[in-house]
Amino acid sequence: MTSMKPVKWLALALPLVLSACQPISAPITIRDGENIIHVQSDERSPLLILTNAGSVPSANDRVFVNGIPHALDEDITAKGAIQLQLRRAVTLTLVTPQERRDIQTSARTVAEALHEAGFELSIYDNVHPPLDSPLTAATTVTFIPAQELSVTIGGQALHIRSAAETVGAALAEAGIPLTGLDTSRPVENEALPADGKIQVTRVTESISVELETIPFKIETRTSPDIPFGQDEILQPGVEGVTMIRTRIRYENGAEVSREVEDESVLSAAQTQIVAKGSQIVLSPVGGNIPYQYWYATEMYASWYSPCNSGTGGCSYGTASGARAGYGIVAVDYSIYSYLAGMRVYIPGYGLATIGDTGGGPIIETSLGVPRTQWIDLGYDDNNIGALSGWVTVYFLEPAPAEIPYFFK
Repeated sequence: MTSMKPVKWLALALPLVLSACQPISAPITIRDGENIIHVQSDERSPLLILTNAGSVPSANDRVFVNGIPHALDEDITAKGAIQLQLRRAVTLTLVTPQERRDIQTSARTVAEALHEAGFELSIYDNVHPPLDSPLTAATTVTFIPAQELSVTIGGQALHIRSAAETVGAALAEAGIPLTGLDTSRPVENEALPADGKIQVTRVTESISVELETIPFKIETRTSPDIPFGQDEILQPGVEGVTMIRTRIRYENGAEVSREVEDESVLSAAQTQIVAKGSQIVLSPVGGNIPYQYWYATEMYASWYSPCNSGTGGCSYGTASGARAGYGIVAVDYSIYSYLAGMRVYIPGYGLATIGDTGGGPIIETSLGVPRTQWIDLGYDDNNIGALSGWVTVYFLEPAPAEIPYFFK
């Protein structure tokens, strides 16, 4: 087979000669090992140029055109003078734990030759001579690849390669050494496991010192000296402070135990005392409105009329017995007994009497408005104002003997 290679390459050269492009003569410097040849050629194929110059390449040789790798049978496109370097293949005898074989290579270094031979290299491999050693002659290379290892830390698996003698050395080599309370399986002084699996448990402990607030309590008192609807803080509340010392143990970053070693109160909380007004004070609604009110609040308003009440027909009856229509407003049935008969004034609507009940839960469910803050405004069918949304409701005098619980 060896004696036929020149014939094969010369046979390839012949059709290339016949198909050569337009002749462009150029000065060419050929470096074949220690030999330097200067030629003038109008050929563009490195194979033809080298063959014509007497430097016939072999199948494993490689060529560089002006320092750049170039295919032997690919035309040179560079213009002007050309530097053509032929790098001859050498025999690399590769010795591994599994075999010994010869490789013909024109690679520049041991690393490049092993890579081209299909080996995956890592800095943990045992290679002699070193990977960066140049290949200028026949060389024997001993290559002991590092073992593939899977290191599990918690739920994370790290894949490393190592030729270390022990588990601990392999972990340290990979930048994940065992420190402090850390443990491994197999233990760190054992040889690398045959199945390549190593489990590491990172163990740490810490002391946590925290300050926690103690919420203050609120004590409410009723005061006849303060207007209804107003609050007055008689004594401000002050939060207390507790110091807690806790020992925490972690394995692989996850807390596995927590023990409170000490807990002490640095300062006690002080109760806040609030006086809620119960004094009824009448105030004018304002403007040209000739009414006085004892309480005002924001309520969400909807509207209805006898024939727009959601019953499927016309209904003129109300909870109070009054005829449904303008001037009669409804509230939720749960608070109607507290408010029935009270007069209210609503800007944009006017004077009204609470005399009917409605479906507050529907509003509460659909709009998120508490049923105690909803009011339904009655209109006549032939005069519907359709006021809706948040409105101010003024509760007019006289004030009730007992203030409803849901009023602030």
